[in-house]
Amino acid sequence: MSTLREALRELPAAVFADLLESDDEYLLVIDLPGATAETTEVTFEGGRLDVEARREKDVPADFEYVEEERRLFLDADLPLPPDATDEEANASMDRGVLEVRLPKRTATADRTIPVTDA
Repeated sequence: MSTLREALRELPAAVFADLLESDDEYLLVIDLPGATAETTEVTFEGGRLDVEARREKDVPADFEYVEEERRLFLDADLPLPPDATDEEANASMDRGVLEVRLPKRTATADRTIPVTDA
């Protein structure tokens, strides 16, 4: 999980993210002001989470940018803890806050494997 923490620290300064953990799942919360569910895509692939978001910015009439610091796009590729699974994972967006819930794999019970003569 330390690689995910490091990746979250490397997000642009304008992106705020929290990682929470319960006994059953992980909750990743990312602030994406201006992004909507329609402009955000979350993909789970190979133990990694890819978040692509686009925000809309309106420039008032008679104004032009002198300096533009707020990025229009976020493309973050985040490594996930090895016990995270995409089975029954879900994501929701509420007023620019993305929440991604990733269940944990259930541990299989220890079992003895019988050894027989060949």
